[in-house]
Amino acid sequence: MQRWYLIHTKPAGEGEAQLHLQRQGYPTYCPRLLQTVRRRGHPRVQIAPLFPRYLFLQLDEGRQSLTPARSTSGVAAVVRFGSRFATVPDEIVAELRAREDPTSGLHQLRAAPAFTPGTPVRIADGALAGLEGVFQRPDGLARVVVLLQLLGEQREVYFPSELVSAA
Repeated sequence: MQRWYLIHTKPAGEGEAQLHLQRQGYPTYCPRLLQTVRRRGHPRVQIAPLFPRYLFLQLDEGRQSLTPARSTSGVAAVVRFGSRFATVPDEIVAELRAREDPTSGLHQLRAAPAFTPGTPVRIADGALAGLEGVFQRPDGLARVVVLLQLLGEQREVYFPSELVSAA
């Protein structure tokens, strides 16, 4: 049975860890994106991991062991929850791969919508679809914070920016 595991790498060690894990016969996946950074005051475009310091490793549980992966160059640890290794559902990895640009293999992050704080918004999809709230602030490039009335209290809830539209 094949399962995906989450690997925590050393700082800026995603490439090194991925190379060494693949040499050992482990299939890996490290989603990447184009990112603009400033170096010495000048903007520069570079390819960066979508999840810095993390990559996915697929393990054939009947044939392979995680023991060699844990001591691979570039790997800091295999992510655990208590005493159990964290497994990632196949659907999540498949969805990440489906969202890649088919030509470059890179992910594109969308800018947060240009709402101003206090703007009434509606949740367009997901478990809270149809609820109306108040836009609070952007949270990075791909998420926003919306104030919702839930269970009689106002709560700040984080949503992907594409799920929020003007009310």
